[in-house]
Amino acid sequence: MVLEELIRLFERDIKRMKVEIDAYSKEENLWKVDQKITNSAGNLCLHLIGNMSYFVGKEIGGFDYIRDREFEFSGKNVPKSELIEMMEKLENVATASLEGLDECMLEKDYPLEVFGGKMSHTYFLIHLFGHFSYHLGQINYHRRILDK
Repeated sequence: MVLEELIRLFERDIKRMKVEIDAYSKEENLWKVDQKITNSAGNLCLHLIGNMSYFVGKEIGGFDYIRDREFEFSGKNVPKSELIEMMEKLENVATASLEGLDECMLEKDYPLEVFGGKMSHTYFLIHLFGHFSYHLGQINYHRRILDK
């Protein structure tokens, strides 16, 4: 039951991220920063894709993925069409990974100690959802402020 709801929430917000990224009127604005907004929408998008692909796709779903966290924040000018393609792949991988997770695993320990200690799959998936939503909101504000 909880797993189905998490799947729906992640699918919803990945779709929302695609809409946000696609809504940029000028592709170069995806990569804009200023003195108070230091992470571009493009980099936040790359970060969310990397984060979910690694922690859900690789660690839960067993999909091959090599994370380049440095590029998530330093990479520039990835075409909008490529970002959208990456998000579509993420949606498929995240959904398949979570659908493949047995509900009884939710209370068992997540395989990595991300925060320096053990935590359940449920705890970490809720954390990942909050993390995703937080950065999705930042992308929305970035677009409304810097996409002029």
